[in-house]
Amino acid sequence: MQLAQKYNALLDEAQRCGMPDVTGIRLCFQTLTLAAGIDRDCARLLAPHGLSEGRFVLLFLLDAAPDGLAPNTLAERAGVTRATVTGLLDGLEREGLAARHAEAGDRRALRIRLTGKGQQVAQQVFAQHSRWIAGLYAGLSASERQQLAQLLDKVARNLGPPAP
Repeated sequence: MQLAQKYNALLDEAQRCGMPDVTGIRLCFQTLTLAAGIDRDCARLLAPHGLSEGRFVLLFLLDAAPDGLAPNTLAERAGVTRATVTGLLDGLEREGLAARHAEAGDRRALRIRLTGKGQQVAQQVFAQHSRWIAGLYAGLSASERQQLAQLLDKVARNLGPPAP
């Protein structure tokens, strides 16, 4: 794996200073490089559909809820603030993929649903995304995938608590 120049410079400096566990530092930089590559490719695949990762997540959640979701529920499930959901929904509405509907019993309450176009885009993007993700791990056997999952979990246990 080709590391970014900044990581190579940091590794060189770590070796020069005689820091312990330069191999661990390299593994961290490889993980960061892989994550950045996955994010980059994901963004490249979603862009032709007018989607960011955030919009994609909302599309996914709304597709699974044919009766729609309230904005606060959508924010909770997506793990973002209500203000973030509002901005993402504005974009989905501009693209004609989702619509806000007033609740029958309380016109102040909203329910968000995918439009017909949103449902079509969701199915197309999910199929493409599933194939892409499967391709990322296609070279790994079932036991290698299980081992990778276990190793990632083991490393994750060394992290501090998530930010609020």
